[in-house]
Amino acid sequence: MKSRILFLLRTYVTTVALFLVAKIVFMLANRADHPFHVGDIGNVLRHGLTLDLSTALYFLVPPLLLTFVSLWCTGRGLRRAMRGWFLLAALAFSLAFIADTALYPHWGFKLDATCLQYLATPIAAAASVPGWQLLLGFFLLICLMGLFSLLFLWRMPQFKPLKDKRPGLLLLLLLLPLTFVGMRGGLDESTTNIGQVYYSQTPFLNHSAVNPVFSFLSSFEGTVRTDVRYSFFPDDECAGLLQDIFTTESLGNDTLLTTPRPHIVVVMMESCGGQFTMIGGRRDITPNLNRLADEGIYFSRCYANSFRTDRATVCIWGGYPSFPTMSLQKDLTKNAHLPAIARTLRQSGYTTNYYYGGDINFTKMRSYLINAGFEHLSSQNDYPRELRHESKWGVRDDVVFNRVADEIATWSPADTVPHLIGYTTLSSHEPWEVPHHELDDPVENSFHYLDHCIGQFIDRLRQLPVWDRLLVILLPDHGVNYAGLDENSELKMHIPMLWLGGAVKAPRTVDALCNQTDLAATLLGQLQLPHDDFLFSRDVLSHTYRRPMAFHTFNNGFSMVDSTGFLVFDLTADRPVVGNDERKIRLGKAILQETSRDLSEK
Repeated sequence: MKSRILFLLRTYVTTVALFLVAKIVFMLANRADHPFHVGDIGNVLRHGLTLDLSTALYFLVPPLLLTFVSLWCTGRGLRRAMRGWFLLAALAFSLAFIADTALYPHWGFKLDATCLQYLATPIAAAASVPGWQLLLGFFLLICLMGLFSLLFLWRMPQFKPLKDKRPGLLLLLLLLPLTFVGMRGGLDESTTNIGQVYYSQTPFLNHSAVNPVFSFLSSFEGTVRTDVRYSFFPDDECAGLLQDIFTTESLGNDTLLTTPRPHIVVVMMESCGGQFTMIGGRRDITPNLNRLADEGIYFSRCYANSFRTDRATVCIWGGYPSFPTMSLQKDLTKNAHLPAIARTLRQSGYTTNYYYGGDINFTKMRSYLINAGFEHLSSQNDYPRELRHESKWGVRDDVVFNRVADEIATWSPADTVPHLIGYTTLSSHEPWEVPHHELDDPVENSFHYLDHCIGQFIDRLRQLPVWDRLLVILLPDHGVNYAGLDENSELKMHIPMLWLGGAVKAPRTVDALCNQTDLAATLLGQLQLPHDDFLFSRDVLSHTYRRPMAFHTFNNGFSMVDSTGFLVFDLTADRPVVGNDERKIRLGKAILQETSRDLSEK
């Protein structure tokens, strides 16, 4: 029996040790963007240890049960089952450690079930990663799996039968409840959770303390359930906090357009946050956007609602806020009941078309766009095969911009039927490979390429007879983690929004604080169309817009900007990370509560 107990103890200690080493590797691999002191490693290991101890117990349960069985059965089947479990654990740990370390620089949060949403389109998901990194990852996976298997299987006992089974039976029966109590995190009301390891005002140190395996497994609760509900206040208190925040009327707003029925083109610029434009003081990366801001209507204080393209798509087209732990684009049963700009315009006589140069099935983009009211969709399958492989994500931007311009060139100024085109660019995305070499930094160069495509696109449209009736709206989907910017940086969520074209009455700068979600009400207000079904979209040009603010969500957190400053709130730790304004915290929680309540009724 002694050999069995030592085997279980060695298995448990080995698992915990692997978790500790993985944390150190994670910190060292990400130290370039997140510098830390040597002493921080000890603090991370110490504060994260409770979660590591609990997580290791989850993986000890099968060996414990098999050891229990070994009191009666000691044949080959038992050893095969034990080996199979350890090989599975070795694979799971290897995948978790590699994915967590590799994805963190891009996502800015710990490994969770979000990654599984991209398995349906693995080619598109892999487009973010250079080929050498994929090969390196596969090599590391094989090496780690082999190493972990050896550590787990080393000196595994022969499980010889016992004559007197009573002591072993009693001991194992005592271990089972202790194991489950340890997995739960004790006997208190609070169970094991990620927030228990948070200890620092530096998010990276908190994230480093989180066990990636536990983070992945625990995220299924929020990811699988699409009816996520937030409840912070009684209903009447929540309503009071939101009074005059979301108004659905357009009253006394200025007319910015020369016609109430322009042809409309909305270009969603991949990742082109304000950090690459005049907002961040950069005149060299996006000279065309900077120039065009002086020629059209420039919304200088617009902010992204979310941090991912699939979430931003619903924010822009549906005027519906994003959520910290779910993507509405992927939930067809819910997004089918949301309002959408394309559907509203289609009901008003517009034709509706959408262009995307990549796999339009990625993150269920096709189904959402159809639900949103787009009649015709164009994707990489509509281009020759050789063009689909010139970019990791699909057909490069300059080719698709030309295709969109060709479509617009067929429109007649005398056409009584107005047209709507939506277009999501894709080249300004990892791995930042573009057919353009103007700047040394590959990230900045990719946005210079996007800007070059936009400049050529607008210059070509100016030459068309339909220009005088054309409204072109440019806005990004989100910013990007780059050069030290992350979710704690206001600049990352600050994005440019430009309205251009001959349908614009005169150049103007709109300084009102707003979100992507406000495009719906603001645009429809200019078109003199009702938008009362867009419950969370505000016409920022209306006299009813009295409480300007911008709201943004990221993985289990939110941030907010208003006239008093910038706030970042971590929902996991239930505390502010940047700023400490109780009024904004209560308002942000009220927004989550009300929007999740509304969504639950869809």
